[in-house]
Parts: sequence; C-alpha cells; structure tokens
Amino acid sequence: MSHLFFYQLALIALVWLFVMLLYAWPSDRARRPTPAAPIAPRRKRFTEPKPFAGLTTKPYCALCEQEPASLNESPPVRPDPMPPTNRRPRTVETSAHFCPHTGCDYRGWLGLGNLRANGHPSGGPWRQCQCRACEGYFLETHGTIFHGKHVAVELIVRVLACLAEGLGIRATARVFEVDPNTVLHWLVEAAEQLRAFSGYCLCEVHVRQLQLDELYAVVRDVKSGALCEDDAIKRLERSRHWVWTAMEPVSNVLLAIEVGPRTLEMAQRVVHQVAQRLAPNCVPACFSDGFKGYLPAIVGHCGFWVHPERRQDQGPWPKPRWMPLSGLLYAQVIKQYRRKRLVGVQHHVVFGTLGAIAQVLAGCGWKINTAFVERLNLDIRQRVAAVGRRVNTLCKGEDGLQHQLELFHVYHNFVLAHASVRQPLRVPEATNGSGSAKVWRPCTPAMAAGLTEHIWSLKEVWLSRVPPWPQPQAR
Repeated sequence: MSHLFFYQLALIALVWLFVMLLYAWPSDRARRPTPAAPIAPRRKRFTEPKPFAGLTTKPYCALCEQEPASLNESPPVRPDPMPPTNRRPRTVETSAHFCPHTGCDYRGWLGLGNLRANGHPSGGPWRQCQCRACEGYFLETHGTIFHGKHVAVELIVRVLACLAEGLGIRATARVFEVDPNTVLHWLVEAAEQLRAFSGYCLCEVHVRQLQLDELYAVVRDVKSGALCEDDAIKRLERSRHWVWTAMEPVSNVLLAIEVGPRTLEMAQRVVHQVAQRLAPNCVPACFSDGFKGYLPAIVGHCGFWVHPERRQDQGPWPKPRWMPLSGLLYAQVIKQYRRKRLVGVQHHVVFGTLGAIAQVLAGCGWKINTAFVERLNLDIRQRVAAVGRRVNTLCKGEDGLQHQLELFHVYHNFVLAHASVRQPLRVPEATNGSGSAKVWRPCTPAMAAGLTEHIWSLKEVWLSRVPPWPQPQAR
C-alpha cells in the first residue's frame, strides 16, 4: 500500500470527525431558553343562577280552562232565616243538616232554622228531620254511607278504621267475618263522601311553606324478581301508579293527594288543587325535588303577564312575558345517587333569593329540605295497604288506590293526633291515679292549621253532611 492512499484515508476520517462534531456539539442557540407561549387566562364561570327570563306563553292547565264554565253556575240566592215558632224550643241540634228536597228554597243551606227533629220513625236508630218550608221529611243519615243500611254502625266504622290503619281488604274481611266485596263497597261509598268532605273543609288555608313530592307504587313484577329496579323505574315513569302529595310542614296538613302518571299534566293538576285550597293572596314558599314539571305548574298558577320595556327606539315591541309573582319563592332539592346510595345533595333556588328563603325558614330553624313530605311517604306506605313494600295487598287499579288514599287523607288531617303539633295547656290537668298532670293537648293537623277546633272521630266524619255549595256562615 502506498503512502498516498494512507494519507487520503486519514484526511477523509478527519473530515468525517469534524462533520460529526459539528452536528453533535451543543450550540449557544440551543442553550438559550425558548420563550414560553403566553398562557391564556381561564374563563370565569358564574356559579350564580341566571334570573328567570319568563315564558312567552302561559303554561296550559286543563282544570283552569274548565273553571270559567263552572263559575257561570252560581248557587241559588240564600233565603232569609225562618223566625222561631211559639212552641217549646227544641233540644236537638239541627244546624249541621240541610233540606235535600228539590224545589225547596232552603235546599242546601245550613243554620236557617227551617229544620226540626221529629223523633225516631218505627223505633229506628236514626232521627227524622222535617223541613218547615217544604214540609218534607228525611233521615239524619241522608247523604251519608249509613243511609239505607241495616248493618250495625259500629261494624262499618271499625271496618273502615282498620282500612285506615293499613290493614288490607281481605284481611279486614277475615277479622270481622264480612265478605270482601262488602268491605270494598263500603270503601267506595266512603271515598266519595270523604272527597267531598275534604273539598269542603280544606279551603282558605293560610300556609307559609309547601313541600311537594311523588311516590311510586310497588308493582308485582318487582316483588317477584322478574323485573329489576332500574327497569321498573323506567316503566313506572310511564305508568299511572304514582302518588302525588303536597303538604304544609309546620302543621303537617295534607293539602292534596292524587294518583296519576309522572307527567307535566299531573303536576298541573296537583298544583291547581293546592291553589284552590289556599287563602286568597297566599303565596307560600315551595320546595320539591328536581322534577321539571313543577316549574311550569307553579309559574302557571302563581304568575302574571309583564310587558318588558323597549330597549331601542326603533323596531318591534318586545313580546309580553309570563313572570312569577314578586313574592314567590321556589327551591329544589336535587339528590345525587351512586350505586343506590346517596352521595350528595344540591339546593337550587329557582325563584327568589337564597336570603329570602332562609328568612322564611329561620322562624322554624330549618334549611332547604323536603324531609317532611318524604316522612309523609312512610306514613302512606304504612297506612295504605296498596302502596306498601313487601306486601301482598298491592293494588292493580288507579281507582282502588285513589279510594284508599281518600280515606288516608281525611284520617291524617282530622282524626289522627300528631305528637309534633301538640299544644301546651295553659293550666295542667290532673289525671286519674297518682300520675303526673297533663300538660299537652293532643292536636291534629287540621287543628294546627286553624280549620277545626276538636279531634274528629270516624263516625262523626261519616255522619257529617256536605252542602252542595259553599256556605257564607262560619262552620
């Protein structure tokens, strides 16, 4: 090998070494830190809810559309009270009765002095009354479930009392040795009278709070295991076996209880019934769960039209908006579940402000909640056999469930004394024996709400006759 070839090879190796060092050696440009890109500021999210902008159309309510037709049928003119006669004054009280005869001017009016007692016809248990205006006779049981029945009154009262305490129809029939169809017939008759009794007594109620909730009934497929609970909830959303309740938490008075699907139309029906039973100009603070149907139902019955101001000099006028009343307060309690366990609760103020709602609840020491109406769901499941859990007395029809709920409605408000609304006595009353003095007076929700002054018995409720139209006199 010649020396020239060796020198050329060495020169190539040096050139290749310098080229590799040029690319591998770090430069000053690489050592300088590159300027970082400017960090964009995060967008601020406003946690406060936006004010309600109003609705362009009033929410539709079928019952509100039917009211104008019913208002046109005004009751007849109330006649003047009849003067007393020169006979010996009667000792039998007849102010709770009215003449039922068609064509009589005093038909359907209470306390006008047109009735007098006329003894017991044929030695029967019921007294006969006579109207001095039309000279007609009728029994004091006319218009009640006891009219025309030869069964003992105490038996009917005890059978219906067992149904009110949660015993099933067949179980009640076995206890009192009565046919189940007879028990069902008595329940249907009692439900019709109790619905009229609730509509007559629950009127012009003054409340400051109102809690609404819905309760689903247990279906037989869930109990037998043929249907999982998640699929049952989806099916029950479209079913008609939902129990809707609306109560006042301070006095525990139950204002409305209905059966129907979980839809907007049913929410409108329940809120309409509550609005009919509230006093004029009474706008309570409402609390419910996150069901979307309550918002248009509450706004539709507690709202008015507002004409917005014009923002520009030219252009069309803004459309009127249906807005809630200025004093309306409404908050929702939204619960979050994970694997059938409660993991969080959120309070969403829909109408009003959080401070205004807190001021209403501060008098009772409460926070935003629906605990009282949810506690009522437990009473319903215990005293209404058709919606109980893990029982074999489930109701299949909507009418049968509504009949049992009508019985529970009156029993809860007027008959059953609640320990949470008891009233202290001004002077302690002595008890029999060596026991301590009585310092509390038992009270029902109707007494706490100022609707009545005593605890009603079931026999007294079913003996009360409901007039066909409102009475101007205080009951």
